[in-house]
Amino acid sequence: MQGEEVDAAQDALLRFIRNFGLHQPDRTPCGQPLPVSEAHAMVEIARETGIRQTELARRLRLEKSTVSRLVTNLVNRGWVRRETADSDGRGVVLLLTEAGITAAARQADARRHRLTALLARVPDDQHAAVVRALQTLAEAADEPS
Repeated sequence: MQGEEVDAAQDALLRFIRNFGLHQPDRTPCGQPLPVSEAHAMVEIARETGIRQTELARRLRLEKSTVSRLVTNLVNRGWVRRETADSDGRGVVLLLTEAGITAAARQADARRHRLTALLARVPDDQHAAVVRALQTLAEAADEPS
């Protein structure tokens, strides 16, 4: 990749991050009043009932201690509960409470609404290309650096 392409990609990415609100630490880009890291944790806990806290740390690419504090915040909100893993008695699994299920659904609806509004501003004939580009970038970011 040429230097000009890298510069253009960097400028576009930084502009997107700011315009989409990804740089705001205390609210999600879809307007939910919680840190983005907590929103990401809620997505994963809702996606897999009984996810182990260590697996959550791996998926979020955060240190175990950071995830422990993050989960404590979600527990304090009343959205998550910790339970001892049945399989070994040492691990911790995370479950959404009833309030957490409601909060996760509200967050998912807000994300869907925000992305629908964003894609509505992209020409129809470019929707598939935008989605493919995002998938390609996500896959490239999965690679170890």
